[in-house]
Amino acid sequence: MASYKDTLLEFPCDFPIKIMGKAEDTFAEVMLSIVTKHAPDFDATRMELRASSGGNYMSITCTIVATSKPQLDAIYMDLTAHPMVKVAL
Repeated sequence: MASYKDTLLEFPCDFPIKIMGKAEDTFAEVMLSIVTKHAPDFDATRMELRASSGGNYMSITCTIVATSKPQLDAIYMDLTAHPMVKVAL
């Protein structure tokens, strides 16, 4: 278990990751591949997609079972480095 100083989370835990980007045909598929690279047990049925009112952007929420802070850091690094991603929270 991580110390209190490192994180307020206790692992393992359910952790929602919100990803926003331009609405493109492959956006969800590409984001799923990034998430499953770091969380291989991620259940794609826990992936929620929502289009913006104008249809230009898409948000995806992936609720993973996070196992460590380094795992979350790696996911966010890969997501924010991807050109399709505008914001990852």
